[in-house]
Amino acid sequence: MIYNLIIYVYLLGVAIYSCFNEKVRKMWHGERAAFGVLKEKVDPQAKYVWFHAASLGEFEQGRPLMERLRKEHPEYKILLTFFSPSGYEVRKNYEGADIICYLPLDTPINAIRFLRLVRPVMAFFIKYEFWYNYLHILKHRNVPVYSVSSIFRPDQVFFKWYGRQYGRVLNCFTHFFVQNEVSKELLAKIRITNVSVVGDTRFDRVLQIKEAAKRLPIVEGFVKESGVRSQESGEYSKPKVFVAGSSWPPDEEIFIKYFNKHKDWKLIIAPHVIGEDHLSQIEKMLEGRKVVRYTAAEKSHTSHLSPLTSSDVLIIDCYGLLSSIYHYGDVAYVGGGFGVGIHNLLEAAVWDVPVFFGPNNQKFQEAQGLKQSGGFEISNYEDFERQMNRFASDSNYLQEQGRKAGQFVQCLAGATEKVMASIC
Repeated sequence: MIYNLIIYVYLLGVAIYSCFNEKVRKMWHGERAAFGVLKEKVDPQAKYVWFHAASLGEFEQGRPLMERLRKEHPEYKILLTFFSPSGYEVRKNYEGADIICYLPLDTPINAIRFLRLVRPVMAFFIKYEFWYNYLHILKHRNVPVYSVSSIFRPDQVFFKWYGRQYGRVLNCFTHFFVQNEVSKELLAKIRITNVSVVGDTRFDRVLQIKEAAKRLPIVEGFVKESGVRSQESGEYSKPKVFVAGSSWPPDEEIFIKYFNKHKDWKLIIAPHVIGEDHLSQIEKMLEGRKVVRYTAAEKSHTSHLSPLTSSDVLIIDCYGLLSSIYHYGDVAYVGGGFGVGIHNLLEAAVWDVPVFFGPNNQKFQEAQGLKQSGGFEISNYEDFERQMNRFASDSNYLQEQGRKAGQFVQCLAGATEKVMASIC
């Protein structure tokens, strides 16, 4: 079969490329070590529910369902597998799963070995995961298999004449819980009707994140230090704050240019890539702005000479804070839309702030929805400047767009509940 030939060629390519790329090397070693992990940790007497997520984003989509299942059905243990190091390396110590490992590549031998070891009673594949050999063996063994938060488009291989053979993999799923009606209609055209439109579990996840948000004294101090102090109450009023999350250089070129001219806004930048070269590049671009890095401010926060006192730009040079940082913003920008594709818009929108993003967003349903509800696509500096000027001059308009963004998230939550109601 052509699929298996492609998998073996890919396997060879990964083995060779792992000699030159650290990320690929981690994946290569992780996949090879997976069987050892399973032999050591699998309890033969336990009932395992298997969740597979390609990377970190898919993990966040599956997380509400994992945690709900664990809470309501403690008789099951959870196996969580990843394909990408960007998921596994970040969540390898996640406490919501009993076993976490890489998924060995989808060769027939690997799939047979894996499923003999685990013997799952249910399996959940998040969003775009369609591994041919694993899925066919699961179906042969009559294991219920669910596709969660999946989304389909006409340009996918399943709906092309040359993809009919591979498209049979979709018949292995017990049920599809898709994000929209378009996906349901496309599946119907190839005679797949075991489909429910439930939405995206990420809406549930960002609401969870909001409820568990961290208080960040450094960010609070940064926002407060240049605020205006009330003569009556003695408290500081919060200045307007712009938060740029997961930004890339093309994003930074646009918003930094604007804020070099409009210095009455405080600026928080959490770049996607945290490396000295990139951080130094950002600092050089910030003409005439007083910049402090989060880790430097953290070290000196107890001092009366804290750099927060004189700074109006805070660069986040560590991971794990962004979802809580959006809380301190009046306007947000989510990066990636001028290259790889936008990052998590919902983490910002849930905080009732309007959100900017770049033009590469067609495959992101939440972006299409936010365009009508507090989200703003920009293609160049002029787009950004025009919209920011309106925000700066009309506080009521800014607040209205922020409320729309927050309501958009609230209204589309509930996918986890719908999935649970169907499977349990």
